[in-house]
Amino acid sequence: MVLSGLGWRSLRPWAVVGVAVVCLVAGFLALTHDSRPAHADPAALPHTTVEVSASRCGRGWSTPVSGVQVFDLHNPTDGAAEALLEDPTSEAVYGEVEDIGPGTTRELTVRLGKGAYAFKCVPDDADAVTGPTVRIGRGSSGPAAAPVTEHDLIPPALAYQKWVGGGLSDVVRLTTALRDAIDRGDLAAARTAWLPAHLEYERLGAAYDAFGDADGAINGTDAGLGGGVHDKDFTGFHRIEYGLWHGESATGLRGPAADLVKAVTALRDDWAQTRMDPAQLGLRAHEILENTVQFELTGRTDYGSGSNLATARANLDGTVEVMSRLHPLLATRYTGLAGLESELKQAGEILDGFGHGGTWTPPGKLGHRQREDVDAVLGDLVERLASVATLCDPRRTV
Repeated sequence: MVLSGLGWRSLRPWAVVGVAVVCLVAGFLALTHDSRPAHADPAALPHTTVEVSASRCGRGWSTPVSGVQVFDLHNPTDGAAEALLEDPTSEAVYGEVEDIGPGTTRELTVRLGKGAYAFKCVPDDADAVTGPTVRIGRGSSGPAAAPVTEHDLIPPALAYQKWVGGGLSDVVRLTTALRDAIDRGDLAAARTAWLPAHLEYERLGAAYDAFGDADGAINGTDAGLGGGVHDKDFTGFHRIEYGLWHGESATGLRGPAADLVKAVTALRDDWAQTRMDPAQLGLRAHEILENTVQFELTGRTDYGSGSNLATARANLDGTVEVMSRLHPLLATRYTGLAGLESELKQAGEILDGFGHGGTWTPPGKLGHRQREDVDAVLGDLVERLASVATLCDPRRTV
């Protein structure tokens, strides 16, 4: 997997002052396929303009109705703000819009039914303010999510971090076998050893941000390098892949192989002192497969081995591992969880069909129907996991 620059965030400390982590169900910025009625065309729905400001938060919602509807959230101030629609007692969240710019209006589409509701306005430079409570006497409301504190997310993050530590030990063992094959000049054995080592690293995708610069040295590509595949800064798994499948001698590969073992060993040895941000797990689950679709299914990271679909399978394994850690928190909050987990299993079965012992069908050699099946299941997973990306996003509540 390659970092695509699609919002990989910098690390944050374990404790975040004034923040609660809210696990959100699919469809808060707009109703998703998990909850969207077939007729939910925003232009045809009831619209209510609501003010988002510290002094008049939630003002304008004077005639509440049940059903699917649109709130036009207007920010009249000179600073950006965030707005959440909550149950004022439990703080369960029905919808959210971030980064409402000064003087702008953003839409929030939700389904509301019987219950109490209030908007919470969170200006960038001021305390959060909760507006007046509005009550609806009938109807069936849409999805809401109970708040989850950051402390709730620390145990799964620690468990995942421990699992990554074990995975890094396996990466060191497998890359050492790769280096040894190159050192003794057995390039056929090296080609056989390359894929297991690379896949073991690929399974650790949710930790890449915590790996820092080491990830570029271990799994970077030649993108942006003036000399391309011949640039001295092209290193790691893909540098060795290029050499192994383009006729380079063992002599030329010994240096890159030794550097790779050195890099993964240093990463493993330093891992015990690394701290992953617990609030990033849901985001990473989404980005792993988002990058898989962008880079692996297009063959952009193939340097000769034709193993992109094997990498996609390893990335899927990484996503499943993250989701298994989050499952206890999501089980009572995300109504689409069973469907998501079933589709993850289905995607694995489809990808497994392209593996043939130690070789895999390259993406460019898939038949039309095969290509459609792969694109459909992974594309839908990316859409579903976009909801998970917001599940554990830190939000200010004061």
